[in-house]
Amino acid sequence: MSDRVALIVNPTAGKGAGRALGEATRRLLLSRGRDVVDVSGRTWAEARDRAEDEVRRGVDAVVVVGGDGLVHLAVNLVAGSTTPIGVVAAGTGNDFARNLRLPIRDAARAVDVITQGTVRTIDLGRVTGPSGETKWFAGVLGAGFDAIVNARAARMRWPKGQMRYNLAVLRELPLFKPIPYVVELDGRRIETSAMLVAVANTPSFGGGMQVCPDADPADGLFDVLVVRAISVPGFLRVFPKVYRGAHVTHQAVEIQRATRVRLEARDIPSQADGEPFTGLPLDIDIVPQALRVLAPEKEDQR
Repeated sequence: MSDRVALIVNPTAGKGAGRALGEATRRLLLSRGRDVVDVSGRTWAEARDRAEDEVRRGVDAVVVVGGDGLVHLAVNLVAGSTTPIGVVAAGTGNDFARNLRLPIRDAARAVDVITQGTVRTIDLGRVTGPSGETKWFAGVLGAGFDAIVNARAARMRWPKGQMRYNLAVLRELPLFKPIPYVVELDGRRIETSAMLVAVANTPSFGGGMQVCPDADPADGLFDVLVVRAISVPGFLRVFPKVYRGAHVTHQAVEIQRATRVRLEARDIPSQADGEPFTGLPLDIDIVPQALRVLAPEKEDQR
């Protein structure tokens, strides 16, 4: 990698670990001779605007210190370009880093990867929303129960970490009704009543839930999960299995592969990479080799 780096730090990531990891990352990058331009902002939007300006001027990499939300920001800055991203995983879930076998909460190892590793090219999801706006995601886009739970968890102040998501599940589930969906997979139309539909580029979301355990971010395909209507007791029995990827054998669970997906449902939100997204309908395309990621050498990815 070359010399000029745009650095974005979320100081609140990982219950405040982001601040210390951000300072360590900046110091380590400078010690390796990098020209570090800190574009962190007081808000997510300010960081995005500052980073956009710096990317337009020309940087050799965008390095983020934070969780999956900050990775999502970086993805939307550089998607389809030759500018790679580097990740110092400092969040609670860190699904992107785990899926690509990047170091977790370890600035020294992460900077070693950023400065001495290789460039790995992966696919991205490109989403066109109901107003024609286009966004990108690197991991999993979900529409339905998961997005509703994610929104509730974001409003909660207690507990911290994964338990907050689990508690949000328990609070939303008794109120939730199966959703009538239209799902198109490469033009094939499916009408179904379901709990959620997830379009996966990588295996996990939500802090380690292996929603599509066989998803490969470099195969040019989405893995599309449909969880059909299921009783509350049935959902509670199958939900813990998602952390092992063992839910895929349940009769209400179906996974298919496609390059183009259209999701239609009434008044249903979506989330992608753990961030609130847009409402349905959505047209979602896989874009092969759209993101360059600074990653460990291949022999270190086992």
